[in-house]
Amino acid sequence: MTGAKRKKKTMIWSKIHNPQCEDIIQWCRRRLPILDWAPNYNLKENLLPDTVSGIMLAVQQVTQGLAFAVLSSVHPVFGLYGSLFPAIIYAIFGMGRHVATGTFALTSLISANAVERIVPQNIQNLTTQSNTSVLGLSDFEMQRIRVAAAVSFLGGVIQVAMFVLQLGSATFVVTEPVISAMTTGAATHVVTSQVKYLLGIKMPYISGPLGFFYIYAYVFENIKSVRLEALLLSLLSIVVLVLVKELNEQFKRKIKVVLPVDLVLIIAASFACYCTNMENTYGLEVVGHIPQGIPSPRAPPMSILSAVITEAFGVALVGYVASLALAQGSAKKFKYSIDDNQEFLAHGLSNIVSSFFFCIPSAAAMGRTAGLYSTGAKTQVACLVSCIFVLIVIYAIGPLLYWLPVCVLASIIVVGLKGMLIQFRDLKKYWNVDKIDWGIWISTYVFTICFAANVGLLFGVVCTIAIVIGRFPRAMTLSIKNMKEMEFKVKTEMESETLQQVKIISINNPLVFLNAKKFYTDLMNIIQKENACDQPLDDISKCEQNTLLNSLSNGNCNEEALQPCPNEKYSLILDCSGFTFFDYSGVSMLVEVYMDCKGRNVDVLLAHCTGKRMSLAKCECDSSALPHVFLYHLCFLVASLIKAMKYYGNLDSEKPIFFESVSAAISHIHANKNLSKLNDHSEV
Repeated sequence: MTGAKRKKKTMIWSKIHNPQCEDIIQWCRRRLPILDWAPNYNLKENLLPDTVSGIMLAVQQVTQGLAFAVLSSVHPVFGLYGSLFPAIIYAIFGMGRHVATGTFALTSLISANAVERIVPQNIQNLTTQSNTSVLGLSDFEMQRIRVAAAVSFLGGVIQVAMFVLQLGSATFVVTEPVISAMTTGAATHVVTSQVKYLLGIKMPYISGPLGFFYIYAYVFENIKSVRLEALLLSLLSIVVLVLVKELNEQFKRKIKVVLPVDLVLIIAASFACYCTNMENTYGLEVVGHIPQGIPSPRAPPMSILSAVITEAFGVALVGYVASLALAQGSAKKFKYSIDDNQEFLAHGLSNIVSSFFFCIPSAAAMGRTAGLYSTGAKTQVACLVSCIFVLIVIYAIGPLLYWLPVCVLASIIVVGLKGMLIQFRDLKKYWNVDKIDWGIWISTYVFTICFAANVGLLFGVVCTIAIVIGRFPRAMTLSIKNMKEMEFKVKTEMESETLQQVKIISINNPLVFLNAKKFYTDLMNIIQKENACDQPLDDISKCEQNTLLNSLSNGNCNEEALQPCPNEKYSLILDCSGFTFFDYSGVSMLVEVYMDCKGRNVDVLLAHCTGKRMSLAKCECDSSALPHVFLYHLCFLVASLIKAMKYYGNLDSEKPIFFESVSAAISHIHANKNLSKLNDHSEV
């Protein structure tokens, strides 16, 4: 054994010291995904939809860039730079084909804390008279963007360090309820930060613990200072944005190109403000001068990195988690895979490189990603096309936005967060699937509101891990009594032709966020093995799936796999007697397994499941070893599983998939086989 290990180490070191050309090419393709998809790009099929999507994305990038720069407490022109460089870097290193990286509300809000703390508003009068040689902006504006660039740089360094440490594989601890609650709470913070612009009142920057409540307390105390013009224009903008976007969503199948209402609103508001001179007549705050061109790159100030380390960690974690959720969602929707660790590298380099070009911290945004879905984007070429139009705005159209009211930008921010804010509807889903996940959602949201997004994220992760650790020691695994005898009985009573189409897999652990992905991977490996079509006709294989915290077997299954042969129907029976508890991630993965197997012409049946309370005979378990309390818990659990799966997924209502025992499931398969034969004879 020692000699084999030594030989293996020698081979690894020889590969490291003497890399082959193929190894280098493979490494480059793994770390530079653009080398993998760009040579195979289909110009005829993909160029037109990518171009159309890129134009529509450029509209979102420009409007959100201006808005999120204001949110980040820097000059709006730096938001345009933040919409350009991160998108280019991510297109080279990122794996999400429908992920639009650029300015992001949550990271902008986090970096604003550092900007307002280090370069507060009250020092503007001391620096506003002196202009720098960079784009003609004041020293005050340049000091602020240097702080934001430092946050972006250090956040990117932290993300690259996490890539080196291979921490992408640990992201499974950040569950969907935690991400949903954190992003919803952070979106609520962003809306609160825009209240002063929507109402047109002057107020100091308020942050820190319970800052959310202090802001509204200040607004109600100074309610008389609200500018009616700004309030009316904000309400009008919000109504127009919501109405037109709802109409676009309603008729998106009938119209090929949706109306870019954000761009239309910016042009109309700027023109109206210019014609009526709202800045001087009504005292309405406008964007002001937007310089042309891109400044030469300059390194962020390293002297203040220690002062922004808290915000940098917030940007690194919150930005990555939000972006990874969007990348995983797009990969799941369009049936491709992503590497969680590679996403650390892509977003880290996006932040590091962009910080040298005066960019605020970047991440993927839900609105832009949804826009790529709706416009039919195929690859990252759509993002590269959008960069061309952003460049046109920077060099030609930017100065025309001088008269754009800031309250209109605030309205665009608020409406753009609709996708995050409506995640409140997830509460009903979590309540029906797993009430503990519902409690985690509520508590994470409260912590995010009271403190900050990074604090809420940390609390949600710790709370989830603590609950799982508390539940696992009490988890009991059922064992099927005399399974071999039952299989032998089935074999003798039924046709072998039916039996060769059945595979029984026992799940002997809780199915939660910790092992949901491993469960899916192992199950798909069983189905995809190539030699399954050659297995004996009278074979029923039983694979004990222990997919949780098993360092020896690691949950792998060594049995022959089930691969559907052409024109044959196969059945997969999941023995759920070992289910002791589950969460939302486990149920969603179980439904995903059902839908994927359905697409592979494989019927999935769940054994030891019934909506009624199961008796000991139906459970086919050793009743002497189980207390009555556990049996009641088991019956309640099974009923909850059926309810959760039916609530979560669109399961076939015509075909029964829940059965009281394995033998009942096999009997159902046999009956369907005889029925199909009878139908074939009647057709003949």
